[in-house]
Amino acid sequence: MAKNLTPKTKSCVFGPVASRRLGRSLGVDLIPYKTCTYDCLYCQVGITTDKTIKRQSWVDVDTVIAELKGKLASKPDYITLSGSGEPTLYKQTGELIGQIKQITSVPVAVLTNGSLLWMDEVRQALMQADLVVPSLDAGSEEVFRKINRPHAEISFEKMLDGLIEFRRKFDGKYWLEVFIIAGINDGNEEVDNLARCIRRIEPDRIQVNTVVRPPAEVSARPVELEKLKAIAERLGPNAEVIAGFAGTETGQEYASGCADVLEMLRRRPCSIDEVSAGLGINRNEALKYIVELLSRGEILQQEQNGKIYYKTLG
Repeated sequence: MAKNLTPKTKSCVFGPVASRRLGRSLGVDLIPYKTCTYDCLYCQVGITTDKTIKRQSWVDVDTVIAELKGKLASKPDYITLSGSGEPTLYKQTGELIGQIKQITSVPVAVLTNGSLLWMDEVRQALMQADLVVPSLDAGSEEVFRKINRPHAEISFEKMLDGLIEFRRKFDGKYWLEVFIIAGINDGNEEVDNLARCIRRIEPDRIQVNTVVRPPAEVSARPVELEKLKAIAERLGPNAEVIAGFAGTETGQEYASGCADVLEMLRRRPCSIDEVSAGLGINRNEALKYIVELLSRGEILQQEQNGKIYYKTLG
């Protein structure tokens, strides 16, 4: 089982790493692995070990700001709150974003599952962000529970109302990510349900995604590109497919990170957590390199004793 590492025992700030959506993204991981409001079938981070809606502060804002100051020379395109769980569970999100604004003009993005936007305190905390990207994977209570497996206190209508209410008051960029899973939410009825919800939310963009990275559950299967494009057309004129079916990351720093991971895997098969610990990098940063190497066909994954390992070919 993966060891639970909190920001108190590891760096909160990682990267910058290449992102198809955000360019060179400097990640901020504020949540212990794997603390979340959901336990999504497709989650690349793994099975949720602490499902909660209790907001806490696992690290001091001053500690995060000090780490960020040391990374700003890397000239990121975005500072992105995301990471090993649901970032809005961090109780000092609003204070942190405010202090980031005081030290840099780099825009702040928040990648969230959107599950807590029904809370006024969470909506207020995100108001200073430049970009907020919540998720909507279902258009009905039944499919919501099947895909996202939410905390008992989060109903579909409560979640949806939060997405709508935040849109009404937020002046920044508001993109909605829709994750499509084969055989679950890719049928005509559920796509129509999603489209109706999206019209109520009125996001600036709709980003359609599917399973590319190793999911938490093997039942989460990808949808082929052509079908994703057809679904995107039905979701609205501002919808686009963002699923990465091939390696697209570039840049010397990113290439160096991939090379380090590849060299490590040449010596022995490793899990994501072993790559992260061995190279002294954040788990999410390690995952991006692994996915890039998988897409290039330079490594493969195998399951052993219920755990995923990665190894080089041959």
